[in-house]
Amino acid sequence: MDTVELTRDCEAISIPKGLRQTLTKGPAVRIVHQRPGSYSVSTPAHSMYRIDARDADALGLADSSASAPTAQGELTEKLVWDTLRTVFDPELPVNIVDLGLIYSCTISPGTVGNTIAIRMAMTSPGCGMSEVLKSEVERKLSQLPGVTEAGVEVVFDPPWDPSRMSEEARLQLGMDLGAKATLIQISPHRS
Repeated sequence: MDTVELTRDCEAISIPKGLRQTLTKGPAVRIVHQRPGSYSVSTPAHSMYRIDARDADALGLADSSASAPTAQGELTEKLVWDTLRTVFDPELPVNIVDLGLIYSCTISPGTVGNTIAIRMAMTSPGCGMSEVLKSEVERKLSQLPGVTEAGVEVVFDPPWDPSRMSEEARLQLGMDLGAKATLIQISPHRS
């Protein structure tokens, strides 16, 4: 949770609305989460934004996506699920698999390559970050070996609830394993 001064203007996505904005040079921001591919930052006005790794220099950092491993070899179901685990909720330090957002994953072989179809939920129907997360999943899966197409369908039936979270995710968030109301109070995508 370093505080850094923006060294230049940079594009960012507001959390939770998912709107693209430009953060201007100068003000200090606090880095809340840092992952290969993106940073979540908080401004002095307590607004949160996601900054792509390609703009890491605006934070005075090196591009972290360059150090992200690239998948090689044969496409397997394990590789797909491991890749999905590299996509994180922008506000919580939990990946979308452990958060319970992935409802299904289908790999269909084709004549030229494989198609991956994901059914994915959001924690709230009004989540502004749904397109951002959907695009990130599609981008990462389409880069896997032997994949010619990756698509994500965002669904809300059945509605997501905290019982879908892994035990590890609940422990990481400090939740009582029997409590459901806790996450709803800190739900990352409420508008």
